[in-house]
Amino acid sequence: MHELSLCYEALALIGQQAGRHGARRVTGVWLELGALSCIEESALRFAFGSACRGTLAEGSMLHLAVRAAPAWCWHCGAAVEISRHGAGCPRCGGHELQVSGGDSLRVRQLELE
Repeated sequence: MHELSLCYEALALIGQQAGRHGARRVTGVWLELGALSCIEESALRFAFGSACRGTLAEGSMLHLAVRAAPAWCWHCGAAVEISRHGAGCPRCGGHELQVSGGDSLRVRQLELE
């Protein structure tokens, strides 16, 4: 369950930002998942709740958004976005894609008190 280690890494960043802004508590966390990240949303939610125990983020509301992966199609030359591994070009159906992202987890926003 790599989601737990990802949550601990995200919480380290969250803690740094909370400290930088003098926050007493983190009430909301917005994370962005790359569509190709192989992160299970339900496992991430469970891991986040567990990892937050005893931190400034305990009890915070987790908001998740999935972002499609940017890609370029070698067949038709279109800049496209894909949302799963093995997907073809949404424009021409070709499978010769150069993917340039979509595998990350990002902290997008925090709500602090």
